[in-house]
This record gives sequence, C-alpha cells and structure tokens, in this order.
Amino acid sequence: MRGPRLEFAVGAFLLLALASLLVLAIASTNGKLGIGGDSYPLTARFSTIGQLRASAPVKIGGVVVGQVADIQLDPVKFDSVVTLAIDDKFKDLPADTAAGIFTSGLLGESYVGLSPGGDPETLKPGDEIALTQSAVDLMQLVGKYMFSGGGKPVEVEAEAAPADAATATEPQSESDSAPTEETP
Repeated sequence: MRGPRLEFAVGAFLLLALASLLVLAIASTNGKLGIGGDSYPLTARFSTIGQLRASAPVKIGGVVVGQVADIQLDPVKFDSVVTLAIDDKFKDLPADTAAGIFTSGLLGESYVGLSPGGDPETLKPGDEIALTQSAVDLMQLVGKYMFSGGGKPVEVEAEAAPADAATATEPQSESDSAPTEETP
C-alpha cells in the first residue's frame, strides 16, 4: 500500500540526490565551465617535464594555487613550454619566483611547485618564470645507481682492510707489553 506521501518522499529524495551530483560535477571542473575563480596565465620552460599533464596542480608550499593549463613544445629551442593558470588571489607572486616539477610520493602524480622569491616586482599575466627545475626521471636515477655504483663497495672494502690490519697489530703490542708487566 503506497501512499502519496511515500511517493512524494521518494521523488524528493531522488531530486535531491541528482542535484547534489550536479553540484559535485560542476565543482570538480575547477572553474573550467566559467563557474569559479578567475586566473591569470604564467609560462615556464622546462627541458624535461616527465609525467606532467595538463590540469595538474600548481602548488606553493603544498597548497594548490592553480593548475597546468597547457603544455607545448617550442619548435626553435625544443623546450617544453608549460602554461600555468594561477588563481587571481595569488596575483602578487614575486618576479624571481622559481618553478620546479615534482612528484607526490614515490609513484604519485606530477605537479608544478612554485617557490616565491623576495623581489618587490611582481609577475604580470603572461610573464615567463625564468628560474625552473626540470622533472627528475626516477628510472634514469635507478639505472645510474645500479650500473655506475658497482665499483663503490669494492673501494669501501679496500678502505676497511687497513683498519682491520691496524686492529690486528694492536693485540700484538698488548701481548708484547704483557710479559713486561709480569717482571717486576
């Protein structure tokens, strides 16, 4: 026995659920649909961007202040030109701000980290960040460690051998001094 109140409550619940899903969908676009905060563009050149993708976060001290808007290849210098969309509330970034590509955790997502400097001049919309640090290729580092670090343990063992020889001579000197203690 369904009454009109039960049907109304179920219909209202479904409408509320659909409305909340719509709000979540709009909020997850981070202002891409024109809803949300305004931003201004900055560019940065990197020789290697690793796994950086468009819409990756831009952070200052771990706090998201924007996102990567676009990534292009400079046809003359063959550098990656990354366009950053920085929120307007952070428009007073110093002109000597540095940018680097980092990874969240060992295998996490790549992001652009900004380190503001102390210059009284500020970056204007469309300016280029001059101080950049490219991404670190983890696989390349592991390869360098494994294939070029093979000789280092041998050197450590060679350095340890003289120390062992010195400790081996110390008991001999103690045994030499022991008989002199017995003779008064």
